[in-house]
Amino acid sequence: MTQDRCAPAADRLLVAQLTGTARHHARWRDLTADEQAAAVTELRDLAAGRADLLAQVCGIFEGASEGRHDEPLARQAAALFRLAGADDTLIPQWAAEGRRRAQGARQPPHGGLPT
Repeated sequence: MTQDRCAPAADRLLVAQLTGTARHHARWRDLTADEQAAAVTELRDLAAGRADLLAQVCGIFEGASEGRHDEPLARQAAALFRLAGADDTLIPQWAAEGRRRAQGARQPPHGGLPT
């Protein structure tokens, strides 16, 4: 899989914008139809046809949030990406990457030489 850190700077910036926009719209309750439509429109406009990046952020949200307290928010955000046109064929590989990143983040920091 191509790691997103190897992506062009413009793609990384767009991924950050998409992530922030989805987090802004996600709620601890169901979105109203108007809220959902506004969120999907904003994501679609930001992505400008980049279904691959919508899928990347969707998958990362899904994979990295599994079992976490904020999983419902992440699932809602992921649903918005799907509605905005994320490439469904790419989401599973990005969900796996999200799980990998979450597992790595739970590792204790390296404390020096092994004993």
